Amino acid sequence: MTMTIDSAAPALAAGSLLSPVDLGSLSLPNRVLMAPMTRSRADAVGNPTVIMAEYYAQRATAGLIISEGVVVSRQGKGYPNTPGIFTDEQGSRWTEIVDAVHDAGGRIFAQLWHVGRVSHPSLQPEGALPVAPSAIAATGQLYTPEGMKSFPVPRALETEEIAGVVDDFRQAAVRAKRAGFDGVELHGANGYLIDQFLRDGSNERTDRYGGSLRNRTRFALELVEAVSSVFGAARVGVRLSPLGSNQGMRDSAPQTTFEYAAMELRAFDLAYLHVVETRSGAGDAFDWRALRSAFGGAYVANGGYDHSSAAAAIMAGDADLISFGAPYIANPDLVDRFRSGAQLATGDRATYYTGGTRGYTDYPTIAP
Repeated sequence: MTMTIDSAAPALAAGSLLSPVDLGSLSLPNRVLMAPMTRSRADAVGNPTVIMAEYYAQRATAGLIISEGVVVSRQGKGYPNTPGIFTDEQGSRWTEIVDAVHDAGGRIFAQLWHVGRVSHPSLQPEGALPVAPSAIAATGQLYTPEGMKSFPVPRALETEEIAGVVDDFRQAAVRAKRAGFDGVELHGANGYLIDQFLRDGSNERTDRYGGSLRNRTRFALELVEAVSSVFGAARVGVRLSPLGSNQGMRDSAPQTTFEYAAMELRAFDLAYLHVVETRSGAGDAFDWRALRSAFGGAYVANGGYDHSSAAAAIMAGDADLISFGAPYIANPDLVDRFRSGAQLATGDRATYYTGGTRGYTDYPTIAP
């Protein structure tokens, strides 16, 4: 399939990594975003906890915080102690976190998440099988309350069920807006449900949600329309990972698939497209600039950037903003460290998912 793409000028006004920028209808003080990162600090039923408010508020100098993945339904859960937003109590707990970020001068989007096949009956309502576009198991194992388990063969969603999943995302957006979030990001990356629909290695459906590019993209576009009806498209972002291989993900033609998806998303005039620029080997040939051109709006790049490479990408016009994941774990004041040239601290990987404050809210900032 050949696609005609306009030659791209920068989507936003040129600037440096630390310069202000307008993103959709939101004004940001810099182009440094905090990427979504699962930290497993919610309680056993998915309620956000008090220490999460401190954690996010500590990082409020980011141009924009994108929260860890927030589960939109019980069916969407794939890991213990991940937060949800499918009950009113969860929504009210998020209000405390959002207020803490706003009080510290920050801005925060909720990343809406359904893991699809990346789950296990021990994490599902009534021990049901996880759902997916097709009955194709993810590869590998996942951590469950019962220890490490192999991924089961999921149940393929019936066509008439999909509208209900779309509405789960819409209702999650309603709760997110009520909680005060500045917007939402759809988690379409890393092998989770949206990604599973997009790629032909995980989607073998023969109905209106499978087969052609148009059909495989349909689910993502329906979700964008649903959450945009709540927040307005200028407060909605989408995250994609065209070359991600998490849990056995693959696509026969990723350049074609994801450029098509980007062109379809372009029509919504979204806040941004957030792209995980995986580069796992010399054989990975992907034209990231062509993807950016296909989308035509604000492009957020992610994937192993440091201060130098991020600044260079902004100046070269390869991205409008850069999101940082692991550096934000140990450097709550990452923007200040970039500005001053201070050395970055290194996070303790052993405490990434262990619960509690250790390795979570106890990383120091640089001296004023």
